[in-house]
Amino acid sequence: MTNDSVAPRESARPAARSAADAEADVVVVGGGGAGLPAALFSRWLGNEVVLLEKAAELGGTAKKAAFWYWVPNNEAMRALGIEDRFEDFLRYVARLSQPTRYDPARADAGLSEWELSMVRAIYDSAAPAAELLRDRGALTYRHCPDVPDYWSQLPEDKAPTGRVLVPADARESMSDGGVCAVRQMSAAAERDGVDVRTGHRVQRLILDSGRVAGVEATTAGGRTVRVLARKGVVFATGGFTHDDELRRNHLSVPAYRGCAASTNEGDFVRIAAGVGAQLGNMNYAWMCPVPLERSGRPDLVGMFSVAGDSTIFVDRHGRRVANEKMPYNEAAQTFFQWDPAEGGYPNLVLVQIWDQRSQDHSASDEYGRLIVPPGADDSHVIRADTLEELTERIRERLAANAGRTGGFTLADDFAANLPATIERFNGFARAGKDADFARGETPIELVFNGPVKDEPGRANPTMWPISDTGPYYAALVTGGTLDTKGGPRTDADGRVLDDLGEPIPGLFGVGNCVASASGRAYWAGGATLGPILAFAHRAASAVDRAAVPA
Repeated sequence: MTNDSVAPRESARPAARSAADAEADVVVVGGGGAGLPAALFSRWLGNEVVLLEKAAELGGTAKKAAFWYWVPNNEAMRALGIEDRFEDFLRYVARLSQPTRYDPARADAGLSEWELSMVRAIYDSAAPAAELLRDRGALTYRHCPDVPDYWSQLPEDKAPTGRVLVPADARESMSDGGVCAVRQMSAAAERDGVDVRTGHRVQRLILDSGRVAGVEATTAGGRTVRVLARKGVVFATGGFTHDDELRRNHLSVPAYRGCAASTNEGDFVRIAAGVGAQLGNMNYAWMCPVPLERSGRPDLVGMFSVAGDSTIFVDRHGRRVANEKMPYNEAAQTFFQWDPAEGGYPNLVLVQIWDQRSQDHSASDEYGRLIVPPGADDSHVIRADTLEELTERIRERLAANAGRTGGFTLADDFAANLPATIERFNGFARAGKDADFARGETPIELVFNGPVKDEPGRANPTMWPISDTGPYYAALVTGGTLDTKGGPRTDADGRVLDDLGEPIPGLFGVGNCVASASGRAYWAGGATLGPILAFAHRAASAVDRAAVPA
């Protein structure tokens, strides 16, 4: 992928220390949801901080997110008397992250020593980090006491609601939280004296006697800038969503480019390799459905919420294959199911189909929903007056995208099966119970349902019969990454580890550019950003304690 506003990637081979253009106690690389808090925490400890951002503006992926942040045992929970013990929190996250090793009878719940230390760090530090940001006016929040975890129905989740916080000035739907959070943290960085430099792509580390002593960056104009760090360098550069080579080589599924910032190209994976960093969790990502035809666009927002009650997803045979209202990370797994008999991914592209009712009552420009209001970009939408005509237009649209899908097309029986699929779904909708996929039976599915027409007394607000008459609408959907969650492995204080598990002096990492202890799991809304705040706080404290070379 080409980013015209940033310098191209150069060799990541480390450079020796030489004359510098700038020097600070701490250099933070990346100005998004991890880099901004890391810079603020470092500055508040009295350090001189330079923040280098590759893009022309701050925010990264966080600016496109709702910025829910998941904070166990937070102050607002405690004020409401909601108990959230570490032992319970541990069992919940371990059950999801490592289900084949999970053992509730063990003190570590079956996690490795490293995983356990990381989970403990999240529990211990996310709340203090959130409170410090609030108290300093850098990220004020409001509590969302009724928002459930994504797996709140599991018996291991003893605190199924109450862990979610959002920026205080976000709209009621919470969809613009990222814009609000970045605005607040950016203003605090300027107020408190963080030296922010945008348009600086960090290319490599500067080494001094085996210690990371700074970085070399290239400006959009091609100038090389050397910035030394007396205490350490903190990378917060996001994952490798937009590097096709890294994504294809490391992810175990054919995930498409998702809604991470277009500058998330895995820079830290290559940079840290030059100093022998250990990699971890490279095969997993935070996943979501994405509109096939928008994959790779910088304005893409993943489908956090599938709106509409009279809507379904169907496969190439015209059959439903999954619960459309599942949390997005789980819904994305449907696209990656391998058929050993066919030798392919039969669900690589699914078709969302809806009727005029959902178009009229469920259109929204929030959370990446594909049913959009008049005036919004609807280039992804396919329209027809009949199901037969809709089928032909879906075939045409798939043919136009054949180069991106390996020639994926509808099966010959799609047109014959689709009416029967709709009839079966309509029977479930009238009864209020989805006998095939249990749609609408977990608390989080109701949260993600989106706007629908009010129907007093109905048992299941996620379903309504699809109309017998057109017009009908459709869109092509596939699986993509919000961002990846693998990279150099760190300890619980953000220190990057070498191949023997020893910290690399002067090098730290936070966020999606480093290995997540979550494994494949997505514990809850904000389970990316809450832990990121915790590790930003811990890394800032650790780099502050680092010895300054004589």
